[in-house]
Amino acid sequence: MSDIVLKNLVKKYDNSSVVVNDLNLEIRDGDFVTLLGPSGCGKTTILRMISGLESPTSGEILIDGKVVFSSEKHINLPPEKRNIGFIFQNYALWPHMTVYKNIALGLENKKWKKDQIDARVRELLKLLHLEEYRDRYPSELSGGQQQRVAIARTLATNPKIMLMDEPMSNLDPKLRMEMRMELKNMHERTKTTFVYVTHDQLEAMSMSTKICLLRDGVLQQFGSPLEIYCQPANLFAADFVGSPSINLVRFSGENVNLDEIALSSEDVRLIFTPITGGVAISAGQRLVLGIRPENVVITPDGPIRGNVYSTLPSGMETVLSIVVGSIKLNCVVFGRMDYKTGESIAIDLKADDYPLFDEETGQRIALGKLEIV
Repeated sequence: MSDIVLKNLVKKYDNSSVVVNDLNLEIRDGDFVTLLGPSGCGKTTILRMISGLESPTSGEILIDGKVVFSSEKHINLPPEKRNIGFIFQNYALWPHMTVYKNIALGLENKKWKKDQIDARVRELLKLLHLEEYRDRYPSELSGGQQQRVAIARTLATNPKIMLMDEPMSNLDPKLRMEMRMELKNMHERTKTTFVYVTHDQLEAMSMSTKICLLRDGVLQQFGSPLEIYCQPANLFAADFVGSPSINLVRFSGENVNLDEIALSSEDVRLIFTPITGGVAISAGQRLVLGIRPENVVITPDGPIRGNVYSTLPSGMETVLSIVVGSIKLNCVVFGRMDYKTGESIAIDLKADDYPLFDEETGQRIALGKLEIV
């Protein structure tokens, strides 16, 4: 088992700057958890505290049920006693060693027998499709190949947990896509617990079993990628996850009966029906409705009319910006098509569950169905 439990974890610098604020998190054995958030939100600091490279100010860290850090019990195990593998942004391969020697080095340091080392290195070369590169040096490899060598070297000693700090930030977009697939496939095969740091929400969405979304050192939401995408806990989560960005449309709200809320703006009027039952709001309460771009449908008989502001065709899909009065909506149309700027267009909204937020607190108050009035 390779569970990681963080309890009331706090990290401060100079007794004033709080980088991580009272974090409670449980990472289950075999999970692929991504720490996601904007620069400076504390995700790399959390990774370094798990590894033992950095000490928390207070709190507790358990790995496999064993306390590896506790401010109260004065326990702080060094990195080498936590059975964790760490892949850095720059891969840190030895330039004077071949691929084979880079992978074997950690095993040699652990005094493995020569035949055991050879068997393990060959196994990893095959696992990561590096057999033909075994005698090459890092300078003779592409960025993606170097990354695979770094992963093989880290896996060599059978760590319970793999920690990765933005390992793909130096790769070009095409190679990054290929390496996402490689990493996800490798996670499935090795069943190792992965903890991965990135600020790229597409990377987090496509690879993770769970996402830990952070802002200013505070946990915003922890759940599966689709849970965060479809049921964002607050406006930050809704806006940060998803590309193109979610449409956040402001309305004045009013209860019209026990089960419905009227959403009114100068340009659109909607009826929102919470799927979990009635939600009481005050008359005129400022609300924000989240509408994902794929839920904005272009259709000849759509009840809402607008004009095309701009289009971004990419072959497989076209992203449109549509102006409806004072509201600007992102819309995704799948297929090879384009629209003219200024073109009049009719739209409708797909049947789906839409998140509704309180504008003042930013918290989600309900998920519900929509009806255009």
